[in-house]
Amino acid sequence: MNTENKTRVLIVDDSALIRSLLTHMIDAQPDMKAIGAAPDPLVAREMIRALDPDVLTLDVEMPRMDGIEFLDRLMRLRPMPVVMVSSLTERGAEVTLKALELGAVDFVAKPKLDIAGGMRESTDEIIDKIRMAAGARVRRREARAGHAHPEAGKPRLLRGGFSGTEKLILIGSSTGGTEALREVLEEFPPDCPGTLITQHMPAGFTKSFAARLDGLCRIAVKEGEHGERVLPGHAYIAPGDHHMLVTRSGANYQISISDAPPVNRHRPSVEVLFRSGAQCVGANALGVMLTGMGKDGAAAMLEMREAGAYNFAQDEASCVVFGMPKEAIAVGAVHEVLPLKDMAGRVFDRLALSGPRTNRV
Repeated sequence: MNTENKTRVLIVDDSALIRSLLTHMIDAQPDMKAIGAAPDPLVAREMIRALDPDVLTLDVEMPRMDGIEFLDRLMRLRPMPVVMVSSLTERGAEVTLKALELGAVDFVAKPKLDIAGGMRESTDEIIDKIRMAAGARVRRREARAGHAHPEAGKPRLLRGGFSGTEKLILIGSSTGGTEALREVLEEFPPDCPGTLITQHMPAGFTKSFAARLDGLCRIAVKEGEHGERVLPGHAYIAPGDHHMLVTRSGANYQISISDAPPVNRHRPSVEVLFRSGAQCVGANALGVMLTGMGKDGAAAMLEMREAGAYNFAQDEASCVVFGMPKEAIAVGAVHEVLPLKDMAGRVFDRLALSGPRTNRV
């Protein structure tokens, strides 16, 4: 492959070891080239101007200017695909979620110990994410206006009036999913059906992610726990590095957490959650497939449809990466394909048709 046809990657990291590891990793790929490595954002700024990279890998915490401040400026002035490199700490998780909010496409986690060995073991994941980022949809981040209308950017508040505990909403997402989930869940009414979510995310990040959503939404959002009863008005996030399933205990739905092997290279896997929905929830399930790389969950979403569930997928134009919705649509698992902004409203329109409901307020 000619150099002109390769994805050109600029590495920004204050660690010489990480810069070296990523350079060798990227240059070993037939379709990529590491065109430079900067030790901090100020050097990176000049290299971006000179080299015009296709993808940036960016360390979260660096000297002279931290990665978040640099990313905020970058996405307003020269938006481009960025993959964050984050430490596996609570602080690292919180900062990474902020980076995704600012427009980073995805992130990879640096191990706490044996960084070189851990990074090498994660080569396939890192390369896949850089390759995917090169084709992701990146949007310019608007500067915060000082005199914006007070209602601008606020989510719609869908009205409730739902009763009973038979209905469940099952959601799968991956790349781009943290912000897509926020946009959808912010519209959910406080008495919504119990909602189970598998977002591809490593251990150590899902607790911070759930806490962030819990602070933004009218519903309660938390990590799912083994044996926990699924309640209306609650959303449960699959804990990182564990599968989450829905099971029945008498008249109640319960959560089961499993450390079974990865499925479709993922743990948690959307396939595992959706298959449990097909088996235990059937026609009382509504499935939602949001933005993400790969095909995880497509086959099980078809099983949900065959069991009587009604399924939605995010459309290509509003996805960061159209992989997972595209695969679910291709196998015939999806009833409706929608822009992200319409997803919550249509889910609750469908619930209104299928009942049971109380009088609306």
